Amino acid sequence: MSRINLRDERQWAVSSTSATAIVAEHVRKTFTTTMSQPGLSGAIQSLFRPVKRTHVAVEDVTFGVAPAELVVLLGPNSAGKSTLIKMLTGVVQPTSGRVLVDGSDPRRDRVATAKAIGVVFGQRSQLWWDLPARQSFTILQNIYGISDRAMHRRLEQLDGMLALSEFWDNKMRNLSLGQRVRADLAGALLHEPPVIFLDEPTTGMDVVAKEQVRRFLRQEVDERGCSVLLTTHDMNEVKRLGRRVIVIDSGRVVSDGEITELRQRFGAAFRIEVELARPDAPVDVPGLGVAERRGPLVARVPDMRMTPPPSLQEALTSVIQTLEVDNIAVEEDDLEDVVRTAFLHYAEPENDHV
Repeated sequence: MSRINLRDERQWAVSSTSATAIVAEHVRKTFTTTMSQPGLSGAIQSLFRPVKRTHVAVEDVTFGVAPAELVVLLGPNSAGKSTLIKMLTGVVQPTSGRVLVDGSDPRRDRVATAKAIGVVFGQRSQLWWDLPARQSFTILQNIYGISDRAMHRRLEQLDGMLALSEFWDNKMRNLSLGQRVRADLAGALLHEPPVIFLDEPTTGMDVVAKEQVRRFLRQEVDERGCSVLLTTHDMNEVKRLGRRVIVIDSGRVVSDGEITELRQRFGAAFRIEVELARPDAPVDVPGLGVAERRGPLVARVPDMRMTPPPSLQEALTSVIQTLEVDNIAVEEDDLEDVVRTAFLHYAEPENDHV
């Protein structure tokens, strides 16, 4: 599998980790399972001569996340995203490689790591099912040793951003999905951790609740300087939150860079439709190819063979300077199409060994 390095290689000098909130360095994780054989003879064989199967979930993953940086981790199902998050949070031990979060090894320094991170795993609540959310917050206050004054200030802040007081006196089991996720997010960030891990936190939420969560995360990054690693399948979330995107497939990081770079690599990025002042006028424009022509109407797309391809602003400038036009319309590629193209580009048979 080819790997596209879209970011400057100097960022991977993660040995100097003082300014890096999250470090994954050549991380690998394998799982070994016993193959079940059919019938009685197969059961006996599995008992005395079991056939083992090793699955590589994460293979040689290296990246870093800086303070006050939000990074979106993308990949198809079973790509290794959740396994990677679990290793970074200390839930799963890497088979090999090194993981550091806020300067600590999540498996060896569990207490230090627990204080430094906030984690939300989709629809798996960390709050007590039969207690009102506010009582769960009080328990977490005691666990993290948060003072009453700091607790009051933080709850006011969280309520203002997530509208918790509307439901926090109701039992968790009686809350809607969106309310539970907002309560879980508040519980995970009650102690103001510098590092936040979110594994598909907004799955199944309505658009209003999703927007509340997005605004909250953006504020945590911009105002409190948190580092956030977020996995999601929601492309609107990527567009609204992400600047840097890491694509993982078959357990490997295959692309890492800005969303604009991902567009340039795996999509036409934009389409310019031009209505010419003269239908028979020449349409040659440096850096642009003709996708379609119907009389005076010409559709232009960037020439992706150029390194780098022209930006939208450069293309518009060239069109205006080169052609006599009556109207111009611009359409940018849908991010979901770009990401799907990236997934298909890197698709390969599952990396398993017997």
